[in-house]
Amino acid sequence: MSDRKQWDIFCSVIDNFGDIGVTWRLARQLVAGHGLAVRLWVDDLQRFACLWPAICTDQPIQYCEGVEVHDWSPSHCAVQPGDVVIEAFGCSLPVRWVHVMQGSARPVLWLNLEYLSAEAWILDCHGLPSLQPGGLQKYFFFPGFQSGSGGLLREQDLLLRCQIFQQDTRQIRQFLQQFGVPEMEGVLRISLFAYENPVLADWLQTLADGCRPVQLLVPEGRALADLARWLGCERLVPGECYQRGALSMIVLPFLSQDQYDQLLWSCDFNAVRGEDSFVRAQWAGRPMVWQPYPQQDQAHLDKLEAFLGLYDRDMPETLRQPVQAFWRAWNLGQGAGQAWLALLPVLPQLRAHARFWASQQAALGDLAGKLVSFHTDWLS
Repeated sequence: MSDRKQWDIFCSVIDNFGDIGVTWRLARQLVAGHGLAVRLWVDDLQRFACLWPAICTDQPIQYCEGVEVHDWSPSHCAVQPGDVVIEAFGCSLPVRWVHVMQGSARPVLWLNLEYLSAEAWILDCHGLPSLQPGGLQKYFFFPGFQSGSGGLLREQDLLLRCQIFQQDTRQIRQFLQQFGVPEMEGVLRISLFAYENPVLADWLQTLADGCRPVQLLVPEGRALADLARWLGCERLVPGECYQRGALSMIVLPFLSQDQYDQLLWSCDFNAVRGEDSFVRAQWAGRPMVWQPYPQQDQAHLDKLEAFLGLYDRDMPETLRQPVQAFWRAWNLGQGAGQAWLALLPVLPQLRAHARFWASQQAALGDLAGKLVSFHTDWLS
């Protein structure tokens, strides 16, 4: 009998499509990097397949990339919980599983994997148990950017692969050519993966009016409606290029996770959103701007400021001011064009800082490794 540890991860795609990006990366890393047996429970295989086309939507149980993917429905949950059970981002475990865990003769670690945050309070809550009915304890695990947190998700060879790719102009050219992106001398290449954002029109006009040619590469997503309005188009079609002044806008199809990594690695500046693309942009070691998921109570602005307080801590003031101004304009809905003009001259220094930040974060360990270590310590 195999002595591999069995881990179960539950993710609700219905609640938030972006959550599956993080949990799918985590599941693959736990298998490939730590030799674990992982079952990933997903409540919407159709939407999961949009992210990873190899998923078969009509198969309730299937293996993909070494992960045992399960259709999360009551009829398919009649198995025993593994050694570790993770409910990702606040989704609730099946009631049957909780009852089985209560009566289990062997220890089962129950973890709630929380959303990524740079806010100071997570350091006080990370790893703390919460007593549940029946005597169970659920532990809260917070990814973060400081040594007292759960770290960031990163494959063991990610930074090396990124470095090799970025140093090979042939690889970059071949990757971009498959999407019809032409070579242009002296071009500034920007990727845009964003939520709806009222500042986009001002920023796009600033790019179009500039002296330097810009290629804006936009994977299919929620920002396309804003871009279409600025262009005066009914809708934007993947594969087509739209030219306005110095700006060439190329719409890409929905990218796989590996393709999206390569897009980030290929660009001089990356505009990202949410959590998964935010983390991957940091590992790319390129200048970026982040748009946290907007919340009605403006809590996302607190998350933004908390991250900026860490990210710009080692910047000289001449770099810190334009970075803060552009990030805030991007998220407050006004002034992005003017702030971009102030940011442009310091992009070379910002690239150096982005590489420094990535190396700092890598030195803190990674999320999957810290989860495995937490389980080992919990058993001892």
